[in-house]
Amino acid sequence: MPELSQETERARGALPFGPAEVTGPSMVPTLYHGDQLLVHWGARIRPGDVVVLRHPFQQDLLVVKRAVERREAGWWVLGDNAYAGGDSTDYGAVPEEFVLGRVRARYRPRKPAQRSPLALAGWALSALRPVLTERSASRRLRAR
Repeated sequence: MPELSQETERARGALPFGPAEVTGPSMVPTLYHGDQLLVHWGARIRPGDVVVLRHPFQQDLLVVKRAVERREAGWWVLGDNAYAGGDSTDYGAVPEEFVLGRVRARYRPRKPAQRSPLALAGWALSALRPVLTERSASRRLRAR
């Protein structure tokens, strides 16, 4: 499950936007291990948004998932990688107060092996991208 670095919690002060770093594979192919995120803390959450939340059983652990559906008990969240686990299929709906913010953009750091001009150009075109709402998330929920 992608957890966020400990700096994320410290950086999340009074500012509405802040950084976070992804570790783990549960949001592949949207987010990869090592991706840097721009998080809008306290933003309004809609189905399909990628969000940062406190793990329901371990509140000092921050995770990133896709908010799929608002339920009576809170948000149903899923990872984009169905094989990684660590989402609402394991721990149920996440209370609204545990959902801390919405991911607005991701920055993918350059790999050391990307040295050729073609590889650098490809990285430059794809390194910074907005993280968009996926409206098809509810179809994935019905498929599970």
